[in-house]
Amino acid sequence: MNKLVNAIEIIPSVNFHLWEPCNMNCGFCFATFQDVKSSILPKGHLPKEKAIEIVKQLAGFGFEKITFAGGEPTLCPWLPELIILAKELGMTTMIISNGTKLSDDFLKKNKKHLDWIGLSIDSLNEFTNIKIGRALQGKRPLLREHYYSLIERIRVNNYKLKLNTVINIFNYNESFVDFIEFAKPKRWKVMQVLPIEGQNDNKVDEYLISNKEFDLFLGKHKHINGLVSEDNSQMISSYAMIDPSGSFFENSSGRHKYSLPILEVGVQDAYNSMKYNYGKFLERGGIYDSLMKQE
Repeated sequence: MNKLVNAIEIIPSVNFHLWEPCNMNCGFCFATFQDVKSSILPKGHLPKEKAIEIVKQLAGFGFEKITFAGGEPTLCPWLPELIILAKELGMTTMIISNGTKLSDDFLKKNKKHLDWIGLSIDSLNEFTNIKIGRALQGKRPLLREHYYSLIERIRVNNYKLKLNTVINIFNYNESFVDFIEFAKPKRWKVMQVLPIEGQNDNKVDEYLISNKEFDLFLGKHKHINGLVSEDNSQMISSYAMIDPSGSFFENSSGRHKYSLPILEVGVQDAYNSMKYNYGKFLERGGIYDSLMKQE
């Protein structure tokens, strides 16, 4: 970690939402970045050269792990270059994807530099996925067979697997037991749907659940190894995040607050302007795996 800052207070992993465009339309998405797209970044992403420079600066600052997210990061043509760069600079690498573009070619070409694949899977029921927008253009969901096949191909290529599931009014009664026992992810992140003003507040109300309903889902799955749950309070301020324009952002006020751009002020000043909470990062199990890989 950078010698100019107190390492104890710095969250050691960072999520880089490098690509705002997405080929799905999840109604509860907390990272739509329409505010950024409408004001300072019409295309929804930085040019390749600037994205490369951000990765270099993040590694130089001392982040130990980087997760490339979106939108849908696999839509970014230069994602493989960023993964290679991050790995060569010593960071653990991860992507969070909806699984639509993880072809055999992608999996084979990136396995030397990409450590983790995170899949966002909220249901194996195609009708549920249509209701929540977890579908191509919000209309064509991935089928159960696709998810099973994809996980098998991820396993064959020796990636570490993480699953993310957002619990909402349409899936909190579902059982994932059989699927998780098949997938055997090293980590299954189960999150309560989170309202964020300016990101999903225009339609998130129809997806919200109570803490009791969230606990009901957790109770059905509490015996599963690798399950890590996060309610709304645990998700606030516990992630170091960068938006598609290259600024840190945080959600402590219930909406996104953005730093000045990293490429203008540097990583340290941009990070220090955020209200990230290292203690909450630890409490939600942000450091995990036997090799101290972070999320």
